[in-house]
Amino acid sequence: MKLTRVPRYLINFSEEELPHETYEVIVVGSGVAGLSAALEASKSYRVALITKTEVGRTATSRAQGGIASVQGDDDRFELHVQDTLAAGKGLCEEPAVKALVQEGPERVRELLTDIGAHFDMENGRLHLTTEGGHSRRRVAHAGGDATGSEVELSLVEAIRRNGNIDLMEHTFVVDILTDGEGCKGLLVMDAVIWEVRVLYARAVVLATGGMGQLFSVTTNPELCTGDGVSMALRAGAEVADVEFLQFHPTSLHIAETPRWLISEALRGEGARLVDHEGRHFMEGVHPLADLAPRDTVVNEMVRVMKEQEADHLFLDATVIPEERLKARFPSICRHCLDAGLDIARDYIPVSPAAHYMSGGVVTDLSGRTCVKGLYACGEVACTGVHGANRLASNSLLEGLVFAKRINRALEKDFEGEVSGTEERNIVFQVKRKRAGVKAWTVRGFIQQIMMDFIGFRRTGAKLTEAEGVIGRIGEVLDAEFYSPAGYELQNMSILAAMMVEAARQREESRGCHFRVDFPETDDWHWRKHIVFRMEDGKILSTARPVNALAASYGWKEDRT
Repeated sequence: MKLTRVPRYLINFSEEELPHETYEVIVVGSGVAGLSAALEASKSYRVALITKTEVGRTATSRAQGGIASVQGDDDRFELHVQDTLAAGKGLCEEPAVKALVQEGPERVRELLTDIGAHFDMENGRLHLTTEGGHSRRRVAHAGGDATGSEVELSLVEAIRRNGNIDLMEHTFVVDILTDGEGCKGLLVMDAVIWEVRVLYARAVVLATGGMGQLFSVTTNPELCTGDGVSMALRAGAEVADVEFLQFHPTSLHIAETPRWLISEALRGEGARLVDHEGRHFMEGVHPLADLAPRDTVVNEMVRVMKEQEADHLFLDATVIPEERLKARFPSICRHCLDAGLDIARDYIPVSPAAHYMSGGVVTDLSGRTCVKGLYACGEVACTGVHGANRLASNSLLEGLVFAKRINRALEKDFEGEVSGTEERNIVFQVKRKRAGVKAWTVRGFIQQIMMDFIGFRRTGAKLTEAEGVIGRIGEVLDAEFYSPAGYELQNMSILAAMMVEAARQREESRGCHFRVDFPETDDWHWRKHIVFRMEDGKILSTARPVNALAASYGWKEDRT
């Protein structure tokens, strides 16, 4: 990996000279995973919930489709497990998938009854729809196509009513503080006055979301820069499967950032993808046609766009009755109308956009990382649930399920431990040069390089070229920034280097990862996870077989 030496911390500091506060549990991130984890932990512990902007501005709030779980009379756990495994193309960790599916219905029930979220109902039961890769109608939704907004709003209201949670908005986590025993807290910066301080805790839960902002075309909001993955790596945690960045097939193809998502629930209700000649091109490509798993749809879209020398295709929703279309998808109808499109009559221009990271910080089934006291859940984590390609609408469910599992783990891991006064003895000083570049300028360059070289389709030659460019950009790690934008840039440079390296190593095509020069799936050599760790300032990688992703974890023998 052609990346400059990675510093353990992004800033120089002396721990004893910084102001500090102490909590029992700190949760970082305010999407569905972070909000759920904070609420669960607050039942027993004093909690701090940290978000780098404001609550409500997360990828969760933009989620349209819904939450998948077994609710229908014709559905079974086995079917949801099979659909998830099929989408994951051989890299899912089956125990994690089973935990997700079996505990999912109860977590959805709690969201409705305990939290008070309002979902769309029909005849007194959840109204269920289908999305790509699902063999049954099992996707519950709210406000037609505003599920994420309803989930986020309901959880935020519960957080604000909770007297055991301190909400810290506009607080940027620079690094995870560790000593010989494991995680002891966080180095944070007030993003308004740029003051650095220490927050101590017996446990830190990362729920920082994804890294779609590594690409110039994405559905992710500006805050999704992968900070949690990068800081966890520097703290000693393992990171896996980062080559599997999922592109959503249907983002609205107009000049806006981030791209507006056109939910595949629209295809679940009958909309069809068509090319510039009006041909329904998914017919015959996959048994589920337009509702094939996302990687299959994206690959076929890219093939057709190349064949027709086009940068977008179309979604035909005119086949759905207008009244039903507007009632079921009010947000999409409204946003498209603002862009001059009446989707009851006009084709919707669509193209793929970076959407979801299937990999992340490696955890066991209870959210534990290999660093004692550090946990992760949601998109930042790699439990093995998603494998090489996430099944639609499993993401909100994952946040709910594994937040609950982390809380059960905390009860066991805290047993017999005594929280004492922290020794403030860490001093970190390295020679740094003053940053001579504007963070936003380099950020834009990284985004374009990633989009051009490791976007939909990859080749060894392009990956080698990208490796050299990203390696030179990695010089920003030697620079001294003193702003969240600078730290985001440094985090992005580390993640970009890992993603390029993983894509270069994986000489096959699987799920979200397509190599033009290795178009076949190679189970013999590559039914493995590529796992990264940091050692003495260098990022090292290894390959680990499926069902052994977090096999060495469990620093507590009593596993949840």
